[in-house]
Amino acid sequence: MHSFEQYFNLINAAIRCVKIPTSPANLYAPIAYTMDLGGKRLRPILTLMSCEAFGGRMDDAMNAALAIEFFHNSTLVHDDVIDHADVRRGKPTVHRRWGQETAILCGDTMFSIAAQLILHSPDEHLKQAMNVFTQTATNVFEGQQLDLDFEFRTDVDVDRYMNMVRLKTADLLGSACRLGAVIAGAAKTDTEAIYDAGVSLGMAFQLQDDLLDVWGDSAVFGKEIGGDIMNNNKTFLLINAIKLADNDTELELRRWLNDPYALRDQKVPAVTAIYEQLGLRQLATGKIEQYNAEAIRLVRSTAMPAEAQDDFVALIHNLSARNA
Repeated sequence: MHSFEQYFNLINAAIRCVKIPTSPANLYAPIAYTMDLGGKRLRPILTLMSCEAFGGRMDDAMNAALAIEFFHNSTLVHDDVIDHADVRRGKPTVHRRWGQETAILCGDTMFSIAAQLILHSPDEHLKQAMNVFTQTATNVFEGQQLDLDFEFRTDVDVDRYMNMVRLKTADLLGSACRLGAVIAGAAKTDTEAIYDAGVSLGMAFQLQDDLLDVWGDSAVFGKEIGGDIMNNNKTFLLINAIKLADNDTELELRRWLNDPYALRDQKVPAVTAIYEQLGLRQLATGKIEQYNAEAIRLVRSTAMPAEAQDDFVALIHNLSARNA
């Protein structure tokens, strides 16, 4: 097994080796720009870690890892269009630099590149790897649609929200782990256990994002704080706020939600204060701890060597303490 930093550097080096065409420039320049923005590279790292943990060769899983990363970034480009986001990882989003139409084509082309990369998986595991990849893509798209649907629904409860998170965010982390296990030829029980561990990790990851969008540091987080509040996004925090608020607090909250002209420097602090009053930061933190504990339990249930298990557990702990 390698260290997280070693995996990170290997993936970045491999990304630079992917041959991205240069013409038409307005299509491919945004792709190069997006991949150069960096990021945690968490998903491809999970693929490589899982493959090595179950006795596979990291090189055999590299194309699948790259496919996961290109696909993930394609969804971010599209998400930024949908969310009208101006900043991603501290830089202007693709649609702000090149326009909405180009951003859509950029995301589509990145998905195509991802599909080409997954096709270079080892022949004996290719069909299963492709099945994992395509099902994951479908789940992410379903989750994104549910997220959009929630904007117009008034009956979104915590269970519905968490199901959306599972599809849109957590399944991709789980599938990143599953791909590595598949390419390593791991037993089915281990493949499913590491997938479930990745899903639990993904659920915690999204809840941490919900927290950072309210209480994070924009300079560290890489995007403007309070985006979910300004867009009235139905997050774990907002849904629980509506559920837990007394009549007066709910009236105040809905006043901010229903005001299309509310200024950021007024709305974000006001809604944040309501969240703090209701103890939602602590509620979300407790939920994150539950998901991380389940991820650790599942990792410990696999047949991977104890040292590899320890590496996964250390990663889970490190992600729970992240601020970006």
